[in-house]
Amino acid sequence: MKIKTVQADWDKVAAMPRPAHFKPRKPNILFRTVMRAASSSDLRAVRFSYTDSRPADIKDLPCLILMNHSSFTDLEIVSRILYPKPYGIVCTADGFVGKKWLMRQLGCIPTQKFVSDVTLIKDIRSALCEQEMSVLMYPEASYTFDGTATGLPDSLGGLIKLLDVPVVMIRTEGAFARDPLYNCLQKRDVTVTADISLLMDTDRSRAMSADEINTILRGTFAYDHFAWQRDKKIAVPEPFRADGLHRILYKCPACGAEGKTDGKGSELRCAACGKSWFMNEYGVLNARKGETEFSHIPDWYAWERSEVRRALTDGTYSLDVPVRIGVVQDYKAVYMVGEGRLTHGLDGFRLTGCDGQLEYIRKPLASYSLYADYYWYELGDVIIIGDKGRQFCCFPPEGTPVAKARLAAEELYKMVRQTRRNPAQSS
Repeated sequence: MKIKTVQADWDKVAAMPRPAHFKPRKPNILFRTVMRAASSSDLRAVRFSYTDSRPADIKDLPCLILMNHSSFTDLEIVSRILYPKPYGIVCTADGFVGKKWLMRQLGCIPTQKFVSDVTLIKDIRSALCEQEMSVLMYPEASYTFDGTATGLPDSLGGLIKLLDVPVVMIRTEGAFARDPLYNCLQKRDVTVTADISLLMDTDRSRAMSADEINTILRGTFAYDHFAWQRDKKIAVPEPFRADGLHRILYKCPACGAEGKTDGKGSELRCAACGKSWFMNEYGVLNARKGETEFSHIPDWYAWERSEVRRALTDGTYSLDVPVRIGVVQDYKAVYMVGEGRLTHGLDGFRLTGCDGQLEYIRKPLASYSLYADYYWYELGDVIIIGDKGRQFCCFPPEGTPVAKARLAAEELYKMVRQTRRNPAQSS
């Protein structure tokens, strides 16, 4: 999927007004039917089936629907299992670029990823109470990188108490193995299933604190798609299964080099030391020679996280790269405003560019995570920072590990927050 881009001067983009806010609208049944029909071929290809254990009386009530997020297949799944009931979809504002009218017809509600948005809360309540329709939300806010759960916002439990509606969970299996984000949009022949169930009714959510609800949510969203594939013996024999794997596994555990790994075919290789690992059809890694440091991909990714945290702790972490800058200012286009430089360190992100006209700073506590993506709208790997009114899409040189920036943003947030809560520990 591509997105409309326009070359523009930064000063003209900066002067553009924010798009006018619009209330959620009930989706058009015609467009929902078209979406369902358009998804049918993909769902047939994955032999899709699902189970529904919701109580009968819940199915007709407006609910908050939560779903784990693995790939675009998730939206196709929802178009099948919720049809013909109307529902709104919380989605990132860039999804509206060039197709605002269509997205509104589908019931989409725009927001910015990893940005506090009080307006979104009002929009969700409007959809639930005024439009009397359910609202679908992907609380992880981004596709999983390594097949395990992405962190959830601490505000989610409070939101559920505020909305005071039943909470429904849709959990998928196979969608990640079908189309993992790192694999360059190449689909694999995997069976996909889903389960839809009642997570909690209003009586239960009213009786719990926000923290107690968050604990339940974290347990519900705990998953490991690579472990599922390995343990269930789900074969992915496609010869391109390791293509792009270096986007996740960017640091070599043998020599410590970063940005030198390359995933092609069924192999991951480090150009710095020459070590290579074979990825079998069950998603397990084995070194061609010598020790297999990590056979399980999420274990390798977790090690990279620990390495990033160590670098943050000892003050050696830094990101400093040239970037192409795109700006999401409205729903008309992504405005490509020129070249710049993105840095990230203990003080947060700093973006400069456009011949000195542009400077944007994002502090570590601005968000608990980072919107980083692979091959974003086919433009390239991207790091996106910004606020409710404007998003800066930073495209670094090919091979820059944007996953490392996301890990660093998450770990830095935890560190700074912990220090703020317990200042004595930092002394």
